[in-house]
Formats: sequence, C-alpha cells, structure tokens
Amino acid sequence: MTAIQVAPVPVPVGQDPAVRVRGLVKRYGGRAVVDGVDLDVRRGEVFALLGPNGAGKTTTVEVLEGVRRRDGGEVTVLGEDPATAGRGWRDRIGVVAQSTGVGDALTVRETLDHFARYHGTARPTAELLAAVGLPEAAGTRVARLSGGQRRRLEVALGVQGRPELLFLDEPTTGMDPVARRRFWDLVRGLRAGGTTVVLTTHYLDEAAELADRVGVLADGRLVDVAPPGELGAQLRRVATVRWTEDGATREVRTPEPAAVLRDLLAAHPAGEVPGLTVTRPGLEDVYLSLVGATPEGETR
Repeated sequence: MTAIQVAPVPVPVGQDPAVRVRGLVKRYGGRAVVDGVDLDVRRGEVFALLGPNGAGKTTTVEVLEGVRRRDGGEVTVLGEDPATAGRGWRDRIGVVAQSTGVGDALTVRETLDHFARYHGTARPTAELLAAVGLPEAAGTRVARLSGGQRRRLEVALGVQGRPELLFLDEPTTGMDPVARRRFWDLVRGLRAGGTTVVLTTHYLDEAAELADRVGVLADGRLVDVAPPGELGAQLRRVATVRWTEDGATREVRTPEPAAVLRDLLAAHPAGEVPGLTVTRPGLEDVYLSLVGATPEGETR
C-alpha cells in the first residue's frame, strides 16, 4: 500500500495543544455520560481514547468536532471553541464518524471526485485510493462494497482535505486483519506528516500500535492518560509471585518480588521452588483494572 506523503510539519516546543478540555460535561436525560473530563492533545501526536461501549468516547469526540453541544466545561480545538467555530475552522479538521452515510449510487472514484470539490486543496483521488487500499475498487459502486471497503472509503473522505486534526471514531470496525494493518500504515503516514490524530477504539492492540498516548474512559470519566507502555503505572509496579506448596498454589502480590523470591529460595535449600512464576500486569490486565471489568468483559 502507498502511504500518503506530505512534507513534515515541525511542532514547536511549548506550542498550545491541538485540543484542550477542562471539566467537560454532557448529560442525557439527567445522566452525565461525560463527567468532568480534563484532557490535552498535543499537536502532531496520535491520541487514543480507549474504553468499553458506553464509556463516553463517541460523545466526547462529537463535542470536540462541534457536532454536539456540551452542558458544561471549556473546550478549545485548534484555538477555537467548536460550539461557535465557523467554516474556516471546519476546513482544518477531518472527521471519520462511526457511520457517515456515504451514498450508494456513485462509484468509489466518483464519490471521491465529488467531495473533492468542497476542499480547496484536496488530495488527488489516485493518491487516496492507493493510501486506503482501494485502487482495484475505484470503479465499483459504493452499494457493492464490503463493510471493510466502505470503511476505508470513509477514511479516505476524512483525510481528503489535508486536515490539521483528524478525528477517527472506531475507524477499523468491520475491517479484516489485512485492512486494519493498511489503516495503521495510513495513520502512521499522517502522523509523520504532522497531522494530529484523535481516535476512539476498544481494541487494545490498536491503541498500543498507533498511539503516542492513551486516555482511558470509564463511566464518562478519564481514569488515566499515559503512553501505552506506562498506562496504569502504579498497577504495573505490582508483581504476582506464584508457587506450589503442599499441593496447593500459593500467590503473593507485591511491588518487591525480589524479597519474596529470597524468602522462597531460603526455604528451599535445593534452589528449586515448585511451580514458581513471577508476572507483572500487561496492557490488557491494566485496562481491565482501570475500567473495572472482569476478564470476561463484565463491569464490576
């Protein structure tokens, strides 16, 4: 697949963030689905909002896009309030929603050519087709596309206007593994060119693969923000030491496993502790702890 090529855009140190959110609140029927979120997205980074269904990811992004009114808090996106920003601001952002309602009558190429008229400096259609892996489907009517192909067309439309900031809401839903990898390459190419990307996802591997930083939403609240490898730093410091004793499995959770190991080895002069393992939480373990879910996916 051919990645989109653009000249790198330097991101000055200390520059205002692309997105700044303080105390964001959004209610439906008296219930706060977004409840006091504070968030900064740096210019030029890929930021992933991670969380289970109903956590408030899509609502948060819709407020940032200016398509949904907030009930409280302050929001600045590319220096303006999305609730009052005009056409010039909207030309600087790209949006790939969960469902964009692309018409079925035109072919893929005709669809891209049609929407190109709304952008002053639209990316060439051939470049977009190559970037999202759809050159062979260029003459296919949208109505005949698979779910993954349609999603890739929606991504192409989202980046067609060369946005400074791109919002991607569950962008790889419906894509097969090959299409997902192509999409990841596309996002990497956009980031390399200086585009800021905010994406929502419930795929842990996608967040780990793409994001410079991840924000975890649970019940409308942002419970942690960090690079993927540092998410839940306090949780990661606790190791689980397991061993077998008198036919039963013993377990100790501790931030200092070395001390436990010394005691175990001292109690076993031969130097062998049956069934001994030492593990630390991985990204999935940390995520489940942060959102209050069991490994089976049930929220506690």
